[in-house]
Amino acid sequence: MGFTLDKVVPWGRSYDEYVSMFDLTAVELGLRILGCADGPAAFNSVLSQRGGHIVSVDPVYVFDEGQIRVRVSETYETVMTQMHKNHSDFVWGIIPSVEQLGSLRMSAMEAFLADFELGKLEGRYIDGELPSLPFASGQFDIALSSHFLFLYSTHLSAEFHLQAVQEMLRVSSEVRVFPLLTLDGSLSPHLPFVTEHFSNQGLDVQIKNVPYEFQRGGNEMLVIKHV
Repeated sequence: MGFTLDKVVPWGRSYDEYVSMFDLTAVELGLRILGCADGPAAFNSVLSQRGGHIVSVDPVYVFDEGQIRVRVSETYETVMTQMHKNHSDFVWGIIPSVEQLGSLRMSAMEAFLADFELGKLEGRYIDGELPSLPFASGQFDIALSSHFLFLYSTHLSAEFHLQAVQEMLRVSSEVRVFPLLTLDGSLSPHLPFVTEHFSNQGLDVQIKNVPYEFQRGGNEMLVIKHV
């Protein structure tokens, strides 16, 4: 049956994973970056400490640090159970075991939680959600979507994906989405619909390999740029 979740859950990746997933260069890390549906990821925290310019938007940011911590704890047990059941669907290399995965994810989410209240005050964590973002047109250089679009294809319609990417393109010059697989490891059925639509609009649409693979076969990102 493969990995399943009955709803979108808060589950954070590390800074290094973001850099690899989106193949971000040193120059790109200095641009104005928007993270869509970042949840409790460590990318904002670490990049901000390094002088980067990043804003993350997610509906979970309506809660306070303690409430998010409770949700993270609940999600941890659910995801770890699924990881043990579907161990063979993942590439155990840099992350050698389910236990190490749990440690890595909790470390990333603790970094987020330690930064969250300050980040909210500084305007780096904004309560909001796709497909309607609370930002001005062209406010960012790159908009990233990690483990939300395409991954939750059974929960989110093709039309939702289209509207979400269109909105990300409104507020940024370039959109990157990773991964292109669904939770069960199959290629998202919405991908052709989205790529064809934006190609027909005259945008630069590419599927690129990235130096990251944890979900087996999940080593590609979608890149869409204004021409």
